[in-house]
Amino acid sequence: MASIGDPAVIRVRTRLDDAAIAQVTALIQRVTDHDGMRPVSEHVWLHLKEGGDPRGQHLVAVDPDGKVVGYAHLDVTDPVDGPSAEVAVDPEHRRLGLGRLLVEELIGLSPDGRLRLWAHGEQAGATELATGMGFTHARVLWQLRRSLYAPLPRAEFPPGIEVRTFVVGQDEDAWLDLNARAFVALPDQGGWTRPDLERRLREPWFSADGFLMAWDSDQLAGFHWTKVHGRLGSDHQHHHQPIGEVYVVGIEPSHRGTGLGKALTLAGLHHLRALDLSQAMLYVDETNTAAISLYEGLGFARWDTDVLFRRSAAPEST
Repeated sequence: MASIGDPAVIRVRTRLDDAAIAQVTALIQRVTDHDGMRPVSEHVWLHLKEGGDPRGQHLVAVDPDGKVVGYAHLDVTDPVDGPSAEVAVDPEHRRLGLGRLLVEELIGLSPDGRLRLWAHGEQAGATELATGMGFTHARVLWQLRRSLYAPLPRAEFPPGIEVRTFVVGQDEDAWLDLNARAFVALPDQGGWTRPDLERRLREPWFSADGFLMAWDSDQLAGFHWTKVHGRLGSDHQHHHQPIGEVYVVGIEPSHRGTGLGKALTLAGLHHLRALDLSQAMLYVDETNTAAISLYEGLGFARWDTDVLFRRSAAPEST
């Protein structure tokens, strides 16, 4: 347990009970309302709602009145890139040292002193904190958006490709196998396990109608999984008009360069437009110039940015 004068103490937990889940959820909603974006990724959010899992640790900062005013999640499962973390601090408790204390605690919990720290949105406070603590700028994700009212070309698939929707209880293994091959260079996506997939299939936003599977005979050649944020009656955490997302597009390596990726993207956008949605969004690594070129060619433009900061292990003393 760490302390920050009188205002708050930080407790480290591997599991959260229902009361703690509710308090942390309320904190994240306050931060989201203040900053205009959720301070944690979908991966962390899904695990948080279930109290966590053996792969993560929760750091919960509580003030003297028992109110949760800070939260951090630590994942130490990646031996190559090192532990990763995300931090949320109550807007009324910023500039008091709580964010720094949470990050110091995260560094202390890292097995080798390394830490990757995600900041959602290009916020000056997060950048100042990270760089001031010796983190370096490592990776940037762009959020792109496009109007679904604008003209949308037809989806023209390569010869021999048949498209159908995902079948729960039948397509999981084929999808996991292709997902791993398609995202070898992105372990955050390619490393999904069956529980990771099934957790999302149980989410209220999941719809098999928006999960398109492209088959070349009996081989899965590609997929486009779409998502809807804020659909009325399914996710009361969102306070905005529903928006569609190009959630994941994956292509079998042997089918790249055939136009399948573009066709699947367009098919998914047509699906989202048929739901009477006005906008679509997606995330893409800023170094993935081929994907950015494809999406910009389909009318997407840069909307926001997520930044990854990295801290190397401290040098050993001699």
